[in-house]
Amino acid sequence: MNPPDQPEAGEGERLQKVLARAGIGSRRACEEMISAGRVLVNGQPVELGRRVDPANDRIDVDGVPVATRPGLVYYLINKPAGVVTTSADPQGRPTVVELVPGEPRVFPVGRLDAATEGLLLLTNDGELSFRLTHPSFGVEKEYLAHVEGHPKDGVVRLLRRGVELDDGPTAPARVSLAGADVLRITIHEGRNRQVRRMAEAVGHPVRRLVRTRIGPLRVGTLKPGEWRTLTQDEVRALERATASNPGSSRLARRASRQPAPPRVRS
Repeated sequence: MNPPDQPEAGEGERLQKVLARAGIGSRRACEEMISAGRVLVNGQPVELGRRVDPANDRIDVDGVPVATRPGLVYYLINKPAGVVTTSADPQGRPTVVELVPGEPRVFPVGRLDAATEGLLLLTNDGELSFRLTHPSFGVEKEYLAHVEGHPKDGVVRLLRRGVELDDGPTAPARVSLAGADVLRITIHEGRNRQVRRMAEAVGHPVRRLVRTRIGPLRVGTLKPGEWRTLTQDEVRALERATASNPGSSRLARRASRQPAPPRVRS
Protein backbone atom coordinates (compact mmCIF):
# COMPACT_ATOMS: atom_id res chain seq x y z
CA MET A 1 0.00 0.00 0.00
CA ASN A 2 1.38 3.42 -0.95
CA PRO A 3 1.97 6.09 1.73
CA PRO A 4 -1.00 8.46 2.16
CA ASP A 5 0.75 11.35 0.40
CA GLN A 6 1.84 9.32 -2.63
CA PRO A 7 -0.50 8.78 -5.61
CA GLU A 8 -1.35 5.22 -6.53
CA ALA A 9 0.49 3.71 -9.47
CA GLY A 10 -0.81 5.26 -12.67
CA GLU A 11 -2.14 8.35 -10.91
CA GLY A 12 -0.60 11.79 -11.12
CA GLU A 13 2.29 12.80 -13.36
CA ARG A 14 5.83 11.50 -13.40
CA LEU A 15 8.01 13.72 -11.26
CA GLN A 16 10.67 14.27 -13.93
CA LYS A 17 8.02 15.51 -16.37
CA VAL A 18 6.67 18.00 -13.82
CA LEU A 19 10.15 19.28 -13.05
CA ALA A 20 11.05 19.66 -16.73
CA ARG A 21 7.84 21.62 -17.37
CA ALA A 22 8.76 23.93 -14.46
CA GLY A 23 12.04 24.76 -16.16
CA ILE A 24 14.38 22.84 -13.87
CA GLY A 25 16.11 21.13 -16.79
CA SER A 26 15.62 18.54 -19.49
CA ARG A 27 13.68 15.43 -18.53
CA ARG A 28 16.92 13.44 -18.51
CA ALA A 29 18.61 16.01 -16.27
CA CYS A 30 15.63 15.90 -13.90
CA GLU A 31 15.83 12.11 -13.77
CA GLU A 32 19.48 12.41 -12.75
CA MET A 33 18.55 14.89 -10.00
CA ILE A 34 15.95 12.50 -8.64
CA SER A 35 18.38 9.58 -8.71
CA ALA A 36 21.00 11.69 -6.91
CA GLY A 37 18.58 12.41 -4.06
CA ARG A 38 18.39 16.14 -4.81
CA VAL A 39 14.57 16.15 -5.06
CA LEU A 40 12.14 15.97 -2.14
CA VAL A 41 8.39 15.54 -2.34
CA ASN A 42 6.50 16.74 0.73
CA GLY A 43 9.80 16.80 2.58
CA GLN A 44 10.75 13.20 1.77
CA PRO A 45 13.38 11.81 -0.64
CA VAL A 46 11.91 9.93 -3.59
CA GLU A 47 12.99 7.43 -6.21
CA LEU A 48 12.82 7.64 -9.98
CA GLY A 49 9.34 6.70 -11.15
CA ARG A 50 7.54 8.64 -8.43
CA ARG A 51 4.26 10.21 -9.54
CA VAL A 52 3.05 13.47 -8.04
CA ASP A 53 0.05 15.77 -7.96
CA PRO A 54 1.43 19.17 -9.06
CA ALA A 55 -1.53 21.00 -7.57
CA ASN A 56 -1.02 19.66 -4.05
CA ASP A 57 2.43 18.12 -3.59
CA ARG A 58 5.32 20.28 -2.41
CA ILE A 59 8.42 19.66 -4.51
CA ASP A 60 11.91 20.90 -3.56
CA VAL A 61 15.11 20.71 -5.59
CA ASP A 62 18.35 21.28 -3.68
CA GLY A 63 16.29 22.67 -0.80
CA VAL A 64 14.47 25.21 -2.97
CA PRO A 65 10.68 24.94 -3.49
CA VAL A 66 9.51 24.59 -7.09
CA ALA A 67 6.31 26.19 -8.34
CA THR A 68 4.51 23.33 -10.11
CA ARG A 69 0.82 24.10 -9.74
CA PRO A 70 -0.82 24.54 -13.15
CA GLY A 71 -1.88 28.01 -14.24
CA LEU A 72 0.66 30.03 -12.22
CA VAL A 73 1.64 33.36 -13.76
CA TYR A 74 4.17 36.01 -12.73
CA TYR A 75 4.17 39.61 -13.94
CA LEU A 76 6.74 42.34 -13.33
CA ILE A 77 5.46 45.90 -13.78
CA ASN A 78 6.90 49.38 -13.48
CA LYS A 79 4.19 51.04 -11.38
CA PRO A 80 3.56 54.67 -12.24
CA ALA A 81 2.82 57.29 -9.62
CA GLY A 82 -0.91 57.70 -8.97
CA VAL A 83 -1.76 54.02 -9.49
CA VAL A 84 -2.89 52.18 -6.35
CA THR A 85 -1.70 48.72 -5.35
CA THR A 86 -5.08 47.06 -4.92
CA SER A 87 -7.41 44.90 -6.95
CA ALA A 88 -10.18 47.52 -6.79
CA ASP A 89 -10.41 51.06 -5.50
CA PRO A 90 -13.65 52.57 -4.11
CA GLN A 91 -12.41 56.03 -5.10
CA GLY A 92 -12.15 55.00 -8.73
CA ARG A 93 -8.39 55.46 -9.01
CA PRO A 94 -6.46 53.27 -11.50
CA THR A 95 -5.14 50.02 -10.00
CA VAL A 96 -2.10 47.87 -10.76
CA VAL A 97 -4.22 44.87 -11.77
CA GLU A 98 -5.63 46.95 -14.63
CA LEU A 99 -2.13 47.11 -16.12
CA VAL A 100 -1.88 43.32 -16.69
CA PRO A 101 -4.14 40.67 -18.28
CA GLY A 102 -7.39 40.09 -16.42
CA GLU A 103 -7.19 36.30 -16.49
CA PRO A 104 -6.00 34.45 -14.57
CA ARG A 105 -6.66 36.69 -11.62
CA VAL A 106 -3.48 37.92 -9.94
CA PHE A 107 -2.61 39.86 -6.80
CA PRO A 108 0.17 42.35 -6.02
CA VAL A 109 3.10 41.03 -3.99
CA GLY A 110 3.40 43.61 -1.24
CA ARG A 111 2.36 47.19 -1.83
CA LEU A 112 3.71 50.50 -2.95
CA ASP A 113 1.76 53.57 -1.87
CA ALA A 114 0.05 55.56 -4.60
CA ALA A 115 2.86 58.10 -4.90
CA THR A 116 5.67 55.51 -5.05
CA GLU A 117 6.87 54.24 -8.41
CA GLY A 118 8.83 51.27 -9.65
CA LEU A 119 9.10 47.51 -9.52
CA LEU A 120 6.08 45.51 -8.41
CA LEU A 121 5.29 41.83 -8.85
CA LEU A 122 1.82 40.40 -9.43
CA THR A 123 1.08 36.69 -9.30
CA ASN A 124 -1.44 34.01 -8.35
CA ASP A 125 1.32 32.00 -6.61
CA GLY A 126 0.31 32.47 -2.98
CA GLU A 127 3.26 30.58 -1.50
CA LEU A 128 5.90 32.60 -3.32
CA SER A 129 4.02 35.81 -2.53
CA PHE A 130 4.09 34.90 1.15
CA ARG A 131 7.80 34.20 1.07
CA LEU A 132 8.60 37.45 -0.70
CA THR A 133 6.65 39.59 1.78
CA HIS A 134 7.14 37.83 5.12
CA PRO A 135 9.99 39.57 7.02
CA SER A 136 11.46 36.28 8.26
CA PHE A 137 12.72 35.52 4.73
CA GLY A 138 14.66 38.80 4.57
CA VAL A 139 14.19 39.49 0.86
CA GLU A 140 15.85 42.80 -0.03
CA LYS A 141 13.99 45.73 -1.58
CA GLU A 142 16.04 48.55 -3.08
CA TYR A 143 14.79 52.13 -3.53
CA LEU A 144 16.01 55.39 -4.98
CA ALA A 145 14.78 58.17 -2.70
CA HIS A 146 14.92 61.71 -4.12
CA VAL A 147 14.93 63.82 -0.98
CA GLU A 148 14.83 67.42 0.15
CA GLY A 149 18.22 68.92 0.90
CA HIS A 150 21.64 67.35 0.43
CA PRO A 151 22.33 64.44 2.82
CA LYS A 152 25.84 64.33 4.27
CA ASP A 153 27.94 61.29 5.11
CA GLY A 154 26.74 61.41 8.71
CA VAL A 155 23.14 60.97 7.58
CA VAL A 156 24.12 57.96 5.47
CA ARG A 157 25.92 56.38 8.43
CA LEU A 158 22.90 56.96 10.67
CA LEU A 159 20.53 55.31 8.19
CA ARG A 160 22.91 52.37 7.85
CA ARG A 161 22.92 51.80 11.62
CA GLY A 162 19.15 52.19 11.96
CA VAL A 163 16.92 55.07 13.02
CA GLU A 164 14.24 55.33 15.67
CA LEU A 165 10.67 55.34 14.32
CA ASP A 166 7.39 55.47 16.21
CA ASP A 167 7.11 51.67 15.97
CA GLY A 168 10.70 51.02 17.05
CA PRO A 169 14.19 51.22 15.59
CA THR A 170 14.81 50.06 12.02
CA ALA A 171 17.20 47.24 11.26
CA PRO A 172 20.56 48.15 9.71
CA ALA A 173 20.13 49.05 6.03
CA ARG A 174 22.40 49.36 3.02
CA VAL A 175 22.52 53.06 2.16
CA SER A 176 24.63 55.10 -0.25
CA LEU A 177 24.49 58.42 -2.07
CA ALA A 178 23.33 58.01 -5.68
CA GLY A 179 23.36 61.78 -6.27
CA ALA A 180 23.52 65.05 -4.37
CA ASP A 181 19.89 64.64 -3.29
CA VAL A 182 19.32 60.94 -4.02
CA LEU A 183 19.69 58.09 -1.51
CA ARG A 184 19.94 54.45 -2.55
CA ILE A 185 18.34 52.53 0.32
CA THR A 186 18.08 48.73 0.58
CA ILE A 187 15.89 47.29 3.33
CA HIS A 188 14.51 43.83 4.17
CA GLU A 189 11.87 44.61 6.79
CA GLY A 190 8.82 45.99 5.00
CA ARG A 191 7.14 48.26 7.54
CA ASN A 192 4.41 50.66 6.54
CA ARG A 193 5.93 53.51 4.45
CA GLN A 194 9.29 52.63 5.96
CA VAL A 195 11.66 54.35 3.52
CA ARG A 196 9.70 57.59 3.63
CA ARG A 197 9.67 57.56 7.43
CA MET A 198 13.39 56.76 7.61
CA ALA A 199 14.27 59.70 5.37
CA GLU A 200 12.00 62.05 7.30
CA ALA A 201 13.53 60.90 10.61
CA VAL A 202 16.96 62.15 9.48
CA GLY A 203 15.64 65.47 8.19
CA HIS A 204 15.39 64.75 4.49
CA PRO A 205 11.75 64.11 3.50
CA VAL A 206 11.20 62.18 0.27
CA ARG A 207 10.13 64.09 -2.82
CA ARG A 208 10.04 61.06 -5.13
CA LEU A 209 10.45 57.35 -4.35
CA VAL A 210 11.20 54.60 -6.87
CA ARG A 211 11.66 50.91 -6.09
CA THR A 212 14.33 49.49 -8.39
CA ARG A 213 14.84 45.94 -7.13
CA ILE A 214 13.18 43.05 -5.27
CA GLY A 215 15.64 40.26 -4.43
CA PRO A 216 17.37 39.32 -7.70
CA LEU A 217 14.93 41.20 -9.95
CA ARG A 218 15.43 44.74 -11.26
CA VAL A 219 12.94 46.98 -13.02
CA GLY A 220 15.30 47.21 -16.00
CA THR A 221 14.18 49.14 -19.08
CA LEU A 222 10.44 48.93 -18.48
CA LYS A 223 8.78 52.31 -18.79
CA PRO A 224 6.15 53.43 -16.24
CA GLY A 225 2.98 51.43 -16.84
CA GLU A 226 4.72 48.67 -18.80
CA TRP A 227 4.80 45.02 -17.73
CA ARG A 228 6.31 41.72 -18.77
CA THR A 229 6.08 38.06 -17.81
CA LEU A 230 8.89 36.62 -15.71
CA THR A 231 11.07 33.96 -17.29
CA GLN A 232 11.36 30.54 -15.69
CA ASP A 233 14.92 31.42 -14.67
CA GLU A 234 13.67 34.54 -12.91
CA VAL A 235 10.99 32.58 -11.06
CA ARG A 236 13.64 30.09 -9.95
CA ALA A 237 15.86 32.98 -8.80
CA LEU A 238 13.01 34.26 -6.63
CA GLU A 239 12.47 30.77 -5.24
CA ARG A 240 16.15 30.53 -4.33
CA ALA A 241 16.03 33.99 -2.71
CA THR A 242 13.15 32.88 -0.47
CA ALA A 243 14.47 29.43 0.44
CA SER A 244 16.44 30.63 3.48
CA ASN A 245 13.69 30.03 6.04
CA PRO A 246 12.51 26.42 5.68
CA GLY A 247 10.90 26.58 9.12
CA SER A 248 8.18 28.80 7.67
CA SER A 249 7.21 26.38 4.89
CA ARG A 250 4.07 25.26 6.71
CA LEU A 251 2.86 28.85 6.96
CA ALA A 252 3.77 29.43 3.33
CA ARG A 253 1.71 26.44 2.21
CA ARG A 254 -1.24 27.72 4.25
CA ALA A 255 -0.93 31.05 2.42
CA SER A 256 -0.66 29.42 -1.00
CA ARG A 257 -4.37 29.19 -1.71
CA GLN A 258 -4.67 32.92 -2.35
CA PRO A 259 -2.31 35.84 -1.60
CA ALA A 260 -3.70 37.94 1.22
CA PRO A 261 -3.95 41.70 0.60
CA PRO A 262 -0.59 42.89 2.00
CA ARG A 263 0.26 46.04 3.92
CA VAL A 264 1.86 49.07 2.31
CA ARG A 265 5.60 48.36 2.20
CA SER A 266 7.22 51.56 1.02
